[in-house]
Amino acid sequence: MRLMFVYWQPENAGSAQDILRYSEAAEKLGHEVVLYAPAEGQSRFHRSLDIESADAVIFVFEWNLYLQPGGEKKDRIVRTGLMGIGHLNVVKLVSRVPRERRVVIDCDGMYNHPIHVGGDFNHPDAEASRRRMDLCDSLSDKIYQPTLHPLRPNVRPFLFHAYDPAWDQPLDFGPKEYGMVYVGSNWFRWSALHRVLRAIEPVRDRVGRIALVGHDWGAMPWWVESPLREQAYYTDPAYLKEMGIEVMPAVPVEEVVPTMSRGVFNPVLIRPLFDHLRLVTCRTFETPAANTIPLFAQNTDYIKEIYGERAVELVLGEHASEQILDVLRQPEHYAEIIRDIRRYLAEKHSYAARLQELARIVAS
Repeated sequence: MRLMFVYWQPENAGSAQDILRYSEAAEKLGHEVVLYAPAEGQSRFHRSLDIESADAVIFVFEWNLYLQPGGEKKDRIVRTGLMGIGHLNVVKLVSRVPRERRVVIDCDGMYNHPIHVGGDFNHPDAEASRRRMDLCDSLSDKIYQPTLHPLRPNVRPFLFHAYDPAWDQPLDFGPKEYGMVYVGSNWFRWSALHRVLRAIEPVRDRVGRIALVGHDWGAMPWWVESPLREQAYYTDPAYLKEMGIEVMPAVPVEEVVPTMSRGVFNPVLIRPLFDHLRLVTCRTFETPAANTIPLFAQNTDYIKEIYGERAVELVLGEHASEQILDVLRQPEHYAEIIRDIRRYLAEKHSYAARLQELARIVAS
């Protein structure tokens, strides 16, 4: 089966990396995965505009559906039409691939009525929600979200993101540069980060250095208009300085796992909307592969159903400060839990398993 993915093309983005892993899994399973884009000699992706050769088209939608990255920092986002591929190309895809062979993966929970939770939201108003849902409905009857608990009756679960055992770093908890590292940009994540830092406050002198790696932690981006700037990018540089947090620029995707490995522990943070919808992301499956101890800030039931029973011990609870100290005192005990989590993820959440599930979705 030849699956053609439609995505917004930046090859360093998380979901693009998922598509690349699907391509690698497809070669071993007798399928083929291509990215709908002009051929490019230096690209790691198999790129093609040959719509007629596709057995199915998979639309991977995120919040930035009509946006694509620009070059300069102040022009990080520019408007270029639907996911940067142009409306005429979308018309071609729709006209040449039967409706039953088109699948929409709604990564960010946008195929819902407006949801506002914990200062986060999927749509600013009902009109924006209606436009997004109308678009998805115009493309396919097969709407999927990366959660095991979709809210809408016509949406089905497909986790999309997955785990690759090839990412695994050897677990070695000798002397490390940092007590804590967090790798990820600030997009509705301040509240989740702040809860972790509040737990660290009483034991700050025993944690060691703390690094925060990603965009927009040191300051809110001035080029983003209000109120989105304050809603999505809120940060408190004075508090971070007081806590002795080292704010660092974002790293390329291939450096994410090695950078996380520089810390004894890494909190796994999720924005309030995703927490409410119980969505998984790329980072859900990357952190356990690093040479670090993931500490989860999510609901226990969610952690159990994604990572397995043993992961519950890594959920930050009422006594989070003591949990953090225990991780620092006896990391080898927690390393055994990480090994169990890795085995569970390799069995339940591999790219091969995801691809086989996707093939069944297309054929259904």
